[in-house]
Amino acid sequence: MLVKKKPKPLLFLFLFLLIGLVSVIISYFYFTGPVNSKKKENIEVTIENGMTSVEIGNILKEKDLIHSTFFFKVYLKLTHANSLKASTYLFQKSMSLKEIVESLKEGSTYNPNQIRITFKEGLRLTDYAQAISEETNHSYEEVLALLKDSDFLQELIQKYWFLTEDILNPSIYYPLEGYLAPETYFFDDKDVEIKEIIETMLKQTEKNIEVYKEKISENPHYYFTMASVVELEGTNAENREMIVGIFQNRLSSGMNMGSDVTTYYALQLPLTSDLTSDQFNVVNPYNTRNPSMIGKMPVGPICSPGKTSLAASVNPTKSDYYYFVADKHGKIYYTKTMAEHSQKIAEIKANGDWIW
Repeated sequence: MLVKKKPKPLLFLFLFLLIGLVSVIISYFYFTGPVNSKKKENIEVTIENGMTSVEIGNILKEKDLIHSTFFFKVYLKLTHANSLKASTYLFQKSMSLKEIVESLKEGSTYNPNQIRITFKEGLRLTDYAQAISEETNHSYEEVLALLKDSDFLQELIQKYWFLTEDILNPSIYYPLEGYLAPETYFFDDKDVEIKEIIETMLKQTEKNIEVYKEKISENPHYYFTMASVVELEGTNAENREMIVGIFQNRLSSGMNMGSDVTTYYALQLPLTSDLTSDQFNVVNPYNTRNPSMIGKMPVGPICSPGKTSLAASVNPTKSDYYYFVADKHGKIYYTKTMAEHSQKIAEIKANGDWIW
């Protein structure tokens, strides 16, 4: 006769403990894991001074950022996270509980009032003033007034090595034209001072040209002016370097630069239509098409050049070309003589590729 063995109590206890341990581990990973690993959208959460861990947990649960307020409090105890900083945060549902708590411990630099201003290459200072007026509590007129303020300009000249007395030439429309680095900038709020914006841009300019300091320090105004012209005449790094070389050939040979874009700036006209012969012949220290400008650069920059244009002004391509012309597709043709140049223009027009 077989005698059935009674289950051993220790075995039951072991299984019970094992099941309990597995349950705890699964629960831990669930409650510390992200609510939704695929949701990357930012959710703004404001933690105010004096809030308890339960209140913070409730806010996070209401925003569907954590699985449990109770486990949030337990996790804080387990990790000794005793100091959570009041601030405004950007969280995502894809964040783990650990990531959220670490952020709360460190504090946030996120500022819901922060503004962003984007300044594009090739635009004029008047465009930049307009951008500032649209994103801040300052008017267009206020911005331009400061940009022409002699005391402010003298302060800047003393502070930044690349700003010289050349920018104070009375023939220059806007002294800081061409010197403010095109970039996207972030500021605390709409009340940011105009001076802060301008100096932030100049600091970026200083960073951009630091590598060229030794070469351009004797005459930075020349390089910024050349870069501004080639910014509008060229379309990429390669052809801008070639165009700078052509301008240098023309100037050293007793010719004028003959840049159409300088005429547009002289007349403060947009680059949206062709100019007349009378307009090309206007006597103006910016207009390099006029015969009186033989061997001369424009009196100052005509737009804000980008990094490739600044690099081109410093490192031009040497060639025996003296002319260039672009078609409406942006393709640039180089020629050595006026006859070749005129023929190329005729070909472009005949093919229906003239820019206007």
